Amino acid sequence: MSMSAGSCHYIRGTYECRLLGKSNSVYIQSGTFIASSAPKIDVIPFNQKVQCFDDVPLVCSVNSPFTVTFEGQTGPKVTSSFKVPDTCTNGGVKQFICTTNTTPVYKQTITLQYSTEIVVCYNDTFGDGPEGFVSSVLCTGDYVGIKTAKCFANGKYGDEQNNCILSRISDLLQESLVLNSLTLPAFLEEFSNVTQNYTDQIAQSAATIYAIVEILRNVASRSLSSSFNITEISTKHILEATGVLTINKAKSSWDFINQNDTKNNLEGNSKPGMESASSSLLASLEKITTRVVDDTFNINTTYIILDKSKLNNNFNGNFSSSLEVDIPEPGETNKFITVVLFASMDNVLPTRDDTNSSSKTINGKVALIRPQTTINNITLTFEIINNTLVDPKCVFWDFTLSDGLGAWSSEGCSLTIHANETVSCNCNHTTSFSILMSPYTLRDPVLDFITYIGVGISMGSLVICLIIEAIVWTKISNNSTSYLRHVATVNIAVSLLIADIWFIVGAAISSADVKNPPACTAATFFIHFFYLALFFWMLASALLLLYRTVSVFDGGLSKAAMLIIGFCLGYGAPLIIATITIAVTAPSDEYIRENTVCWLNWDQSKALLAFVIPALVIVVINLVILCIVLYKILRRRVGGNAAHAGERHVLMVIARSLAVLTPFFGITWGLGIGILIEPTNRGINITFALFNSLQGFFILVFGTLLDSKVRSGLVIKSLTSQGGTRSTSGGKSSSGLENLLRIFKRGGGSSGGYNVSSNVSSDSYSNT
Repeated sequence: MSMSAGSCHYIRGTYECRLLGKSNSVYIQSGTFIASSAPKIDVIPFNQKVQCFDDVPLVCSVNSPFTVTFEGQTGPKVTSSFKVPDTCTNGGVKQFICTTNTTPVYKQTITLQYSTEIVVCYNDTFGDGPEGFVSSVLCTGDYVGIKTAKCFANGKYGDEQNNCILSRISDLLQESLVLNSLTLPAFLEEFSNVTQNYTDQIAQSAATIYAIVEILRNVASRSLSSSFNITEISTKHILEATGVLTINKAKSSWDFINQNDTKNNLEGNSKPGMESASSSLLASLEKITTRVVDDTFNINTTYIILDKSKLNNNFNGNFSSSLEVDIPEPGETNKFITVVLFASMDNVLPTRDDTNSSSKTINGKVALIRPQTTINNITLTFEIINNTLVDPKCVFWDFTLSDGLGAWSSEGCSLTIHANETVSCNCNHTTSFSILMSPYTLRDPVLDFITYIGVGISMGSLVICLIIEAIVWTKISNNSTSYLRHVATVNIAVSLLIADIWFIVGAAISSADVKNPPACTAATFFIHFFYLALFFWMLASALLLLYRTVSVFDGGLSKAAMLIIGFCLGYGAPLIIATITIAVTAPSDEYIRENTVCWLNWDQSKALLAFVIPALVIVVINLVILCIVLYKILRRRVGGNAAHAGERHVLMVIARSLAVLTPFFGITWGLGIGILIEPTNRGINITFALFNSLQGFFILVFGTLLDSKVRSGLVIKSLTSQGGTRSTSGGKSSSGLENLLRIFKRGGGSSGGYNVSSNVSSDSYSNT
């Protein structure tokens, strides 16, 4: 640990003092010491509500080899207890101080708040407390600071705030307040070592990231105020420490930090002139680059590259094949220019622009350009990170936008070339640059026509399907197998119809100028749920087919029991999957796709797998069941007799429907996966839209109209509606309907057919 005192510093066992003499001569005196860690006191409880009559256990401990004095006792760990007075008053406070037996003295305070309110929260970490109580506990292990949580009426603590900072970083933060030109090099070396040794802990701790940003701010302000230069090796240490903050593992912490900064700004909780942490980090680095020693050198770290070179008459630089900088007229020569290229600064900086929109994505390396002279004409060529994004926008980070939080602005910058997976921008100033791009959306009139007209046809077909089922419903209730098949068909149609309605709602939300993430989340949930219900009802229909085919199940389950199983499978399983998906991904804002259609996220959380995997598994299961059933039916046909003809017809009606619908739905969503792989492929998009739009029509034809029982029921309904009499015109009308239905009937073959007349009774449906 580095410790500074005046012009002295301590690092790696050596305490060194430097005195600056005349003619810039430096006098050095050093000695070797063994360093020990500072005392770290832990107390239990730290801040807790207590009731009258309570006996409260108190604990104070300290790390080895130190001891503490607490309540008249001394030792490395001291325990005591306190009896709350019977006459305590609500709001009263009792404090206990625990001190170290060292010089200087370290201390920690236990605070007990008297309360007569009813305790509703009980927790081993945050203690017991009434509703509204904010509990505070000390951080443990290698962290310092406090954690807080609020007690809610449901008896649970929530709104937890983790302000625990890695203790080594906390020590460095204190030292950064008194840096000077002599102590800075050793301090930065230790700073780099600590950040690299604790990379994972830092990435997962937002409070520690805040502290490191504050350290860099102090380094920048001290170097500017004291006008001392930063050497090449010290600059490398700064880049190594900063790079740790930009790694992918730190993205979730930065998302939390940026959201918290925005929330505080909107609620008026931020201090006047206070920058966001991400903006402050970039500002500190811009200031630090102005104090880097004037020399030509290149620093290449894991996550950040820095190049400092002299400007010439026509400056052109290529940096890691990701950025090319061209300055045709640099103005003054013999001046230096500093270029800093960040490999993953997109993990740190939010994507909001000057309109406060976050609809675009940072799709190029962030580059900090800092010349020692004014540049009015600079061209930057960025390598595109994600080739599926479109509509590039040349931007720079403007620290003044969004009420001081900072945002991307395009002022003074223009797009010149977008080709060969690169984007070229021309700007009339220098600062920190990048490019913003939008997710690809295929704009094709043919595709739009197929999608919306097709969905309309699909919904119309489903409505007709449900109307037909309602008309013939009383004619199909005598046979349990036929009844259960039609229950499945109705629920398949209802699920797809509601999913299509939510699809239209989601499309309207997505195309709106002002985005509404909560509404998009709701639409996505219902689309996900009802599309899953469609597949699970198909599974229920397949299981019914298997149940009626395999003789071992004969006489097993009643119709009511099978209905319960069907509804639990058809709606229960989708509800569980959809609920778990939103519960796991929504808290991290990874449930829906960003800035595109309202549908499950793929790029970040892979939430789409919660639909694709169940759907494709059901397709495979249904195909296996079909193979088993067809094998059984064919065996019976070869060795059976006429008594089995009616049974075979019932099973063949179900099998025919599944044989068509299962691969059809499987192909449809297989094409959906193809779109994920090749989103710009027009052929795949149009084919998917065509298949998707025909789903309702196929359910109408293969699930309803090709069933001879349904056709017969429609004919009877038409005939009986005439009251048993036919006029000439009426006869022609009935004959036309019969001819239409015979066309569909031919598709079913002669097996299982019916002689239709006005005197057909409902008993004639028992075998279909």
